[in-house]
Amino acid sequence: MAGYFNIETRPDGQFMFDLKLGAEVILTSEAYTTMAACMNGIESVKKNASDESRYRRTTTPDGQFRFALDAANGQTIGGSDYFETEAARDAGIEAVKTGAPDAQVED
Repeated sequence: MAGYFNIETRPDGQFMFDLKLGAEVILTSEAYTTMAACMNGIESVKKNASDESRYRRTTTPDGQFRFALDAANGQTIGGSDYFETEAARDAGIEAVKTGAPDAQVED
């Protein structure tokens, strides 16, 4: 199932996007100062989503799990919410891999 990108403007005027599958957010971007930079971030997610080496898996001190997607230059493009299990985190990564490449931008 293809996901979709939802762009939001923060109160400080910066832009962020969420990659969603249905109503579920599976990846949230870093903040961007311009809409053009935000759109470049979306293109970077699409480009890097299928590359396993671009994912950083982490565990918080309280035992929750997260992941981040990095660009080729090592800069973080976006990250996940918290998961209670490694399996759930890994399922989130698979959802980004399958949902991002063909995802459209929706208002």
